[in-house]
Amino acid sequence: MSSQDLSIRPYHSSDEAAIIQLWHDCGLTRPWNDPRKDIARKLMVQSELFLVGETGGGIVGTLMGGYDGHRAWINYLAVSPAHQRRGYATALMRAVERRLLEMGCPKINLLIRSSNVAVKDFYGTLGFRQDEVISLGKRLIPDH
Repeated sequence: MSSQDLSIRPYHSSDEAAIIQLWHDCGLTRPWNDPRKDIARKLMVQSELFLVGETGGGIVGTLMGGYDGHRAWINYLAVSPAHQRRGYATALMRAVERRLLEMGCPKINLLIRSSNVAVKDFYGTLGFRQDEVISLGKRLIPDH
């Protein structure tokens, strides 16, 4: 199988359970982020940038994109461990890049968890470079 076998579409409400399981399988869930709340929040803002990848009738990938008028952000890029190394993550990234370009977006930012440094090389193959910044965060609404 190759990335040509992947069908990319916007999120449907019936996808929720499968997507949460996928995120869990990929190690993306964290106790302080409720995935159901993350999905609900995304559906309120640019839901068309919440992409789902399917093959063989099942969900194998996701990507949440967002654009604030200045920069885009990528979150929850995930491909099922059983379907990795087939070009699916690249296909999802290219699909969101096309949508963002249509919106006039000049730059995409993303964050990599420090425990997931191995993915840095993947993003490098897509043209991403490390910016000289320090990422800061502040939680406004605790999920738990």
